Amino acid sequence: MSGVLTGFVVVATLIAVGYVLGRTGVLGPTGQVVVSRLVFFVGSPALLVQTLAGADVHVLLSAQLVVTAAGVAVALGLWLVLARWRLRLGREELVVGSLASSFVNAANIGLPVAAYVLQDLTAVLPAMLLQMVVLTPLALGVLDVGRHSGGPSVRRLLAPLANPVLLASAVGIVLSVTGWKVPTALAQPLDLLAGFAIPGALVAFGISLHGRSAHGWRAPEVLLASVLKAFVQPAVTYLVARFALRLDDQAVFAATVVAALPTAQNVFTYAVRYGVGRDLARDTVLVTTVLVAPVLLLVSVLLPH
Repeated sequence: MSGVLTGFVVVATLIAVGYVLGRTGVLGPTGQVVVSRLVFFVGSPALLVQTLAGADVHVLLSAQLVVTAAGVAVALGLWLVLARWRLRLGREELVVGSLASSFVNAANIGLPVAAYVLQDLTAVLPAMLLQMVVLTPLALGVLDVGRHSGGPSVRRLLAPLANPVLLASAVGIVLSVTGWKVPTALAQPLDLLAGFAIPGALVAFGISLHGRSAHGWRAPEVLLASVLKAFVQPAVTYLVARFALRLDDQAVFAATVVAALPTAQNVFTYAVRYGVGRDLARDTVLVTTVLVAPVLLLVSVLLPH
């Protein structure tokens, strides 16, 4: 579990730096928004191109992807039903909550977990590809169309095409499928910009915590999203892997561990970008990150691997 703890220390340190920046006001009153915009428009697109260009798209056809998708689908579906009919949330908050209840932190926590707990860095790849290729484009597409709801219908339909995250995903997939290599003169600055995505998102998240009430986790929508993400998603993933697909012990354990990862900070970045569901995203990220250590410990004790 040393790798998991190392990942938590890294995450906590960067969030703490952001909190100090927010408390001292070094970046001014709009610091959080500016950093989040840099992540959304610069860092995240660079990271997506870099990650997808080097990924094996055949992973999309693997059994691990089916298992991952099942856990995501159930958690997301339950969120949509319960949040819409019980909590009466609007469309944009439903979208943000959908990501908060199913989008795993496959990068800054997932990679250390994959390296030190699973001894297999490719274990998080199905989740990363599903999120980058399917969940993110769909969610941001809905949010983009909603932001242009008052304009002409053609403009609403074309709005997602101007989204930098979606464009970067498309470029990365094309590079992966065709095998084209980014020229060195472009690859090096791309690497530098991609390196800003994760720390930038964590710092922006830390800035947002300043002045935030510690009781935000009690909100019904935060509790619902946190329970679905921390408990329901890994439980469904385990059941599908074990009893539906009958994968071996190691594959079942790996899929369950990845599904138990906390909500990614990307969700908060998207919430800030679109100005909706920021409290929901921030508090769910915080709650699921706190819960992940005991949940992973429980999974490691209960499941053979």
